[in-house]
Amino acid sequence: MKTINKLLMAAMCTTAMTTPAFAQDAVQEAETSDDNVIIVTATRRAEDVQDIPIAVTAVSPVQLEQQGVVNVQNIGSVSPSFSTSNAQTASGTVVLRIRGVGTTSNNIGFESAVGIFVDGAYQSRPGVALGEFVDVERVEVLRGPQGTLFGRNTSAGALNITNKRPDLNEFGGFVNATYGNFDHMSIQGAINAPLIEDTLALRVTGAYRKRDGYVNTVDSTGASNGESNNTDQYLVRGQLGFETESGISGRLIADYSKSTASCCAAVEVLRSPVESAGFFAAVGLGARGGMAAPVVAVNPFDTTTMQEAVDNRLATQSFQSANSNDQWGITGEVEIPLGDSADLIYIGSYREFSAGESYDSDFSGLDIFNVLPGGGTSIDTMTHELRVQGDALDGALDWLVGGYYSDEDINQTVNFGLGQDYDGLVGALFGGAAGPAPLALFSGGVDAATVRATNAYTQSSKSWSIFTHNTLEVTDGLKFTVGLRYSDESKDGGFTQPSVTNALCPAIISNLLGAPAAGAPPAPLLSDGSALATGLFGTGCFAFTAPADLPQAAFLPLPRTFNSNFSDEELIYTGKVSYEFASPITVYASFTHGYKSGGFNLDSTAATGGADPRFLSEEVDAYEVGFKGKFLDNAVTLNVAGFHEEFTNFQVLEFTGAQFTTFNVPLAKSTGVEIETVIRPSDNFTINGGLTYTNARYPENCAGTQTSANVLSLCGNSLTNAPKWVGIMGATYDRDIGTNMKFFVNTQLRMESDRRTSTQAIVVPNAAAITAAGSVQAAVDVAALNPFDVQDGNIKINMRAGIADIDDTWGVEAWVTNLTNEITRGVTFNTVLRSGSRSAFVQEPRMYGLTLRGKF
Repeated sequence: MKTINKLLMAAMCTTAMTTPAFAQDAVQEAETSDDNVIIVTATRRAEDVQDIPIAVTAVSPVQLEQQGVVNVQNIGSVSPSFSTSNAQTASGTVVLRIRGVGTTSNNIGFESAVGIFVDGAYQSRPGVALGEFVDVERVEVLRGPQGTLFGRNTSAGALNITNKRPDLNEFGGFVNATYGNFDHMSIQGAINAPLIEDTLALRVTGAYRKRDGYVNTVDSTGASNGESNNTDQYLVRGQLGFETESGISGRLIADYSKSTASCCAAVEVLRSPVESAGFFAAVGLGARGGMAAPVVAVNPFDTTTMQEAVDNRLATQSFQSANSNDQWGITGEVEIPLGDSADLIYIGSYREFSAGESYDSDFSGLDIFNVLPGGGTSIDTMTHELRVQGDALDGALDWLVGGYYSDEDINQTVNFGLGQDYDGLVGALFGGAAGPAPLALFSGGVDAATVRATNAYTQSSKSWSIFTHNTLEVTDGLKFTVGLRYSDESKDGGFTQPSVTNALCPAIISNLLGAPAAGAPPAPLLSDGSALATGLFGTGCFAFTAPADLPQAAFLPLPRTFNSNFSDEELIYTGKVSYEFASPITVYASFTHGYKSGGFNLDSTAATGGADPRFLSEEVDAYEVGFKGKFLDNAVTLNVAGFHEEFTNFQVLEFTGAQFTTFNVPLAKSTGVEIETVIRPSDNFTINGGLTYTNARYPENCAGTQTSANVLSLCGNSLTNAPKWVGIMGATYDRDIGTNMKFFVNTQLRMESDRRTSTQAIVVPNAAAITAAGSVQAAVDVAALNPFDVQDGNIKINMRAGIADIDDTWGVEAWVTNLTNEITRGVTFNTVLRSGSRSAFVQEPRMYGLTLRGKF
């Protein structure tokens, strides 16, 4: 099937490709008639952003450059309702959020709640779309569910990224070069060459970026072992665009990109009670148990020292992580006129993404638990979309019907291994009572450092849908919009264990159940779930490295292979009404029922104890009212949107310290108001601002009839990394210097209030705590807050100033991001296998540099 799809894609791409000509014509016409008109394709049609009943932020290439937005992760500086976070790998742990809603996950089986579309083609995982913003025409942030027009998995919103198209008439191009702190070097460029005037053109774009890491790492002795959170990547993109005399127009896009980096080290912010009690020293692992960063909080209330640890950006790990990914893809677009008032539009894509990684998974200087080289992830994705759209009734009806199909294969192998300090760590966790090497003792001498396991995960998914989206102007200014989409999803997923070398786990089980291995001391029957038995079982049969065919212990999450299927279907729909008063003032109201597919928890323990490895589809009902207006001869633009979104079966992934668990929360909500404005007091001065209030939360009754501690512990808390208040404010002043030169100065700040940085706000009660409290709810009610869970509110300031030739043939710019060097946390978590310790992934510090620009 995949071969047939490739041949079909190649045949259709070579026929004719580009974004519809009517969209291109509309953009050019708007740009020549009114510099204040911003044309977007958020409705799959080229329209003035002020005329559409959708909350959307449109960012031009000038704004991207002036405000230092170089990739998806920087968009939050220009859109207050958008944010991102990142964990231990650059490509596999990126979470995108709109209005506080996103899918927290480093599980390849999860798809993002924020859909990403590049030149009309869906990107199935955020990590696939982390390439450089270069030669970009426009970035649109569509807020709220967008399922009727934008296909799959847009329950929170969508990013619509459009790259500049080939110009059929003019030869030209540009080149930019940047140097900054952290030895930051970047070069970008593009060249546009008409091959046949008015008919065929070639545009080639390239970018290279390299930067040292901003987190320093040391080993257990305090000696440096390199930098983390660095960047080393490049991108090449080529486009062929054409237009025939008959009006058929198109473009074919081919791209290749590669990234090699060390990402991302975590900083310990709270030391483990095991360290404080001296248990590491008792088993010969040193006083600090492998940690060497000089500053760390010693109690969960010492926020001053915690912040100092974050500010130091010094992490301890036994070896430097290595991450790499590369991808190539082709995207084709074709538009064929069907008479004077309709067009047929096809967008198709094929993409192959591959990534490899190895890293210290316990985030300490001890050699405990590692992801070893040799594994990797591959994602092959094919998409096809065919639309017919046009107008009727003398232009009163704007109609669209279409179909969509995607086919995706995911393969992932991960090589896990225990290290030479693993057994000593287990001894420390038991306070030294079981000796410095309890696993060797109770297994008859098996060395934990010999344990290796290769775990493999696969998923094959197919999705198809048919959709329609229509707008009828019933009287002057009054429009009704109705959109429908029927979506069908099917997936096959599985987990296998191609190889495992683990004599430790079977020997531990045998001994603890009363049949000691040779050389092991006699042991009592400890299968009753006592703390010692649970601990020895759990550490000796650590979930990621244990054989998948061992007898199941009731209180132990042993791996279980599975091969299952998932299918679902959903009717997605939207209804909108808008009215344009004295132009250009528009008000609107809308309701949208959105959807995000369920699937598989692609983890070793997903089927533990007979559990179903699948998770349910996520649905959302979203209500929105809005106002869009321009005043004072278009000198002031003001857009306001109020929204309320209710999610059912909200998808959550949570790391418990021993396994990744997935579950659906019956109810989550996001309610708020968004204000965006642009003010132009003069031709030389522009002020932009945005303010978002978002109450994204799990309500008190979020669990419904569920009694799971994981779900009940969420109720009453905000969603992860969802601040209630986010504001942006910027100002740009530009003017000519004589007749040959010009300059500009730009300042932009982003303010956010406090936000939670971990999945759970409280320490989820275990079985013992539940038994002591008498019920799950009672245990949740008295559970302690997770230490250092909240990132304090902060303000980050970016500045840029430049001077250039009047025709932009050359330019020089100085810039700084995060001027005041506010060091913040994106994710805070319980340090793996370190009982009570907390660590955090930090966000970018101050960056500054100089950029040279040339244009021809």
